[in-house]
Amino acid sequence: MRFAFTQEQDMFRDAVRDLLADLCPPEAVRASWENADGRVPGLWSALGEMGVLAAMVPEADGGLGMTDVDVVRLLEEAGYAGVPEPLMEHATVAVPALAQAGSPLLAAAIAGESTVTIHLGIGGRFVLAGGQADAIVAERNGGLVVLDGAKMHGVESVDQSRRLFEIDEAGLEQPLVGADLELASDRAVLGTAAQCIGVARRLLDATVDYVGQRQQFGSPVGVNQSIKHHLANVRMGIEFAAPLVYRAAYSLARPDQHDASTRRRDVSMAKMQASDAVDRACRAALQCHGAIGYTFEYDLQLWLKRGWALSAAYGDAGHHRTEVGAALGLC
Repeated sequence: MRFAFTQEQDMFRDAVRDLLADLCPPEAVRASWENADGRVPGLWSALGEMGVLAAMVPEADGGLGMTDVDVVRLLEEAGYAGVPEPLMEHATVAVPALAQAGSPLLAAAIAGESTVTIHLGIGGRFVLAGGQADAIVAERNGGLVVLDGAKMHGVESVDQSRRLFEIDEAGLEQPLVGADLELASDRAVLGTAAQCIGVARRLLDATVDYVGQRQQFGSPVGVNQSIKHHLANVRMGIEFAAPLVYRAAYSLARPDQHDASTRRRDVSMAKMQASDAVDRACRAALQCHGAIGYTFEYDLQLWLKRGWALSAAYGDAGHHRTEVGAALGLC
């Protein structure tokens, strides 16, 4: 059996990486903290033109007909770049649900002409990008609905490029008949885990670069064994967590081979390890950078705060550790 990604999957990942490097550099992420809508100008339409927003929609409905395995590393790249857009919520959760239900909102969503975010029980009471979204796919009474005309207010977030909102009045609820709530929830957890891996990689790269340049007593601080141990532990955490994220994507992509309980176990295992990995990366990066890691002017704080936010989003490591234990009959 071949476990590697295909050449086509690698090429799509690389194309998205190049796009994000061009349109979403650190200065664009920083600008999203203070601009009116918390978004990067031109990025959403570019993702639509590349097909990212339509990746998980059947070809018959105008999409690319891809699976969770095809897109999991795209979300990893989104984490690495610090993308402030609700990419996971839109492209891998809401849009596939709209496609399952045959919603008339689908065409504009896959073209990048609209933005759809989500509000699921596993994600708590806040809605990412709720104030900027054109629609919200929400969990209601054991199913999925589209909220129309919801009234919301913004709430403070540790990562100000992740604009959070709380719903005051839901407005009209349009049922998404045929959409799978459990699948949507699992995809939200998996997508968050994939972004955690990307953030952890970015923190590791930034820290390796810094300790290789920072001089102390006439030599780079990176030559110290304690620094090497910190960074080696971060690398090990990432290398252990990433395959579990990819394995969970395979479970989601192959429902014929995995029932819902097995899929949920794999997804929880992935999020548990990914949250631990990004937490470890945040601690090591902050410690190795010293006081400069706390400063607002230094870009490291953008990824530290993204890491802290994603680690807790859609269930932290403790929550998913309990889920895995229950799936294995240990608790």
